[in-house]
Amino acid sequence: MYYTKDVLVIFVLSMKYSQIRKKLVPKESSWIDDGVAYATHYLQCRENGSSNYYQQSAEDYLTIIEESDFDYSIPFQYDVPFPPPQNPDFKFIDLFAGIGGIRLAFQEQNGKCVFSSEWNKYAKKTYDANFGEVPFGDITKTDEKQIPDHDILVGGFPCQPFSIAGVSKKKSLGKQHGFLDETQGTLFFDICRIIKEKRPKAFLLENVKNLKSHDKGNTFKVIEKTLKKLGYNVTSKVLDAKHYVPQHRERIFIVGFDIKEYPNGVNFSFPETPKSEPMMKDILQTRVDPKYTLSDKLWNYLQSYAQKHREKGNGFGFGLVNKEGISRTLSARYYKDGSEVLVPQSKGKNPRRLTPEECKRLMGFPEEYKIKNIGVSDTQLYKQFGNSVAVPVVRAVAAQMVEAMRKYGDAPVVEEVKEKVNA
Repeated sequence: MYYTKDVLVIFVLSMKYSQIRKKLVPKESSWIDDGVAYATHYLQCRENGSSNYYQQSAEDYLTIIEESDFDYSIPFQYDVPFPPPQNPDFKFIDLFAGIGGIRLAFQEQNGKCVFSSEWNKYAKKTYDANFGEVPFGDITKTDEKQIPDHDILVGGFPCQPFSIAGVSKKKSLGKQHGFLDETQGTLFFDICRIIKEKRPKAFLLENVKNLKSHDKGNTFKVIEKTLKKLGYNVTSKVLDAKHYVPQHRERIFIVGFDIKEYPNGVNFSFPETPKSEPMMKDILQTRVDPKYTLSDKLWNYLQSYAQKHREKGNGFGFGLVNKEGISRTLSARYYKDGSEVLVPQSKGKNPRRLTPEECKRLMGFPEEYKIKNIGVSDTQLYKQFGNSVAVPVVRAVAAQMVEAMRKYGDAPVVEEVKEKVNA
């Protein structure tokens, strides 16, 4: 079929991201390939200076997969729940992005994400379904010079080397943990090389509470010392998500501001604890598929396991939630048996797991955050939410950071970005 140029332009202008997206990934393996990351980043950044970092590789990738001529520079509509802002106030990058919990918080502050990185292909699918962008893969193979300039760096770097459960498991297997963990512990230094090269005005890092006490506090001292040596004022605090969502979830947040950018300092303070008291009943669905109810075999096993440890004086066991209260911490292992957060049921039924939709709510993700019909299983969704951040907590921290930067910065980051967007 032949189209005239005018007809093609009308056709393209009426297109949506989902239609274009289908052209970008011809096969499943492309979720691992950075080609589609270049293409989607280029499309998101094509109206500002950051597009230069992606254009050549994106065009090479598009040339390889295209079956016919197609002008990707022509505007189209982002039919995703959280499209990029039209007139952003600042730029940020999203490292160890997961499913975008931290991105959500900074995008709500009218920030433009110009680079994202996440190695898990299933998390990439969820991320793309909501933001219209596929993150790049292995951060250790990313050249820091090829990352666009940005104002804020954010990242929840892997916590397994420092978490209580992670350390215990590695010790039992005779493996190293913390910075001695070669596969994950050293990823903090990938953050440092990016900070050193790109000099963002500020950063926000997130990790488990145990990071501060790991190795008798030596691990955190190394982190703090390293960040300060890079030329940043650093402050940190452990925040509990239970004040925002019905879940006991303590995480450490590390915030830094560039000393050269703010020579007189920044009067930053972490958000005050809200007075609200969220309860589990607020996030539970009224109708739940029977498949989430524990089988007799699994329920009997969990009860026996808990009884065995009670007799030994240990506190291990399942967590049956009080609907008027809060839950234990949701973890990435939730998909195995759901034991840490079980919902009691009436009429003699065994307890049930949370549904993925309830996990989404428990982590404070917006209702419009999409997890259905995106090609991601319940098992993967449980892992993703267990590894994610409590969005309302990050939202509160992000608001404080952005406000402090606007108040104490000599020149708002914003104008530079607006000029490029409007050019």
